[in-house]
Amino acid sequence: MSRFTRQVSTSILLPLGVSPLAAEGVAPGASKLVDFGNGWAITNAMATGWAGSALLVAFVLWLIGKPSIVPSKGQAVVESLIEGLRGIFEPIVGKQAFPAAFPLLVTFFVFILFHNWMGLFPGVGTVGWGQVIEGHFQMTRPWVRPHNADFNGTIALALISFGAWAIIVFKFAGPKLILKDLFGNKADKGETPGWLYPVLSVVFLVVGLIEVFSIAIRPFTLSVRLFGNVYGGENLLHGTSFFFAFYFMELMVGVIQALVFTLLTAVYIGLLCNHEGGDHAHDDAHGGGAHH
Repeated sequence: MSRFTRQVSTSILLPLGVSPLAAEGVAPGASKLVDFGNGWAITNAMATGWAGSALLVAFVLWLIGKPSIVPSKGQAVVESLIEGLRGIFEPIVGKQAFPAAFPLLVTFFVFILFHNWMGLFPGVGTVGWGQVIEGHFQMTRPWVRPHNADFNGTIALALISFGAWAIIVFKFAGPKLILKDLFGNKADKGETPGWLYPVLSVVFLVVGLIEVFSIAIRPFTLSVRLFGNVYGGENLLHGTSFFFAFYFMELMVGVIQALVFTLLTAVYIGLLCNHEGGDHAHDDAHGGGAHH
């Protein structure tokens, strides 16, 4: 059987839950499709991310068509999705920062969900260059790889999330409130003994330093969580010869992980922006402290 024939048969058999691939697992690194040298290359995960983004934009534009007051079926589907996500994220982020944060959160959810499901499409990760070992065709350089199954891709998403968080909280909360929230004494001075209040100030200072460290490692924790689940699911599908039952499990995992990443981003923003008394609070807001 020729290499081309094996590749075609693989893509045909995948929907049936059968694969001629050996259950050797999936390489953690993305394969280089075009190598420019000096560390510059286009990987299959990068190409999938670009192509997937273009397809998503084209699909949404086609689904909506020409926006109208009386929505079409496609426009109604998109509006329902947006309204559903708004109902989830607005109470977390807060009304003040919501207009700035919501487009980012929707983009994260849709993009991550689509690429979490990429590994379920026939041919993804199973069509490409390889070699025959002990009668089995083992893939070495697949043409298409899920964007979120590459650690570089999830790191990029986490860094975008972290950068957007910094911009939004500095704009809507302000440096003064951020410092107070991190290092300020949260005890009620009127109800705290005089000798205990300075001690609590030191305690909250130490807690603030720990919080700064936890903020600094957020890009790492966000990226590792998403990468680990998607890459693990990809290995599970390959290791079980694409058993159809695991497709349904990966569908659920894809939704959960997209929601977790987006919810955590929203929570990080809401911890500093979803309260009254910020530097840019509305005039009718009360002057209370932060409510997490």
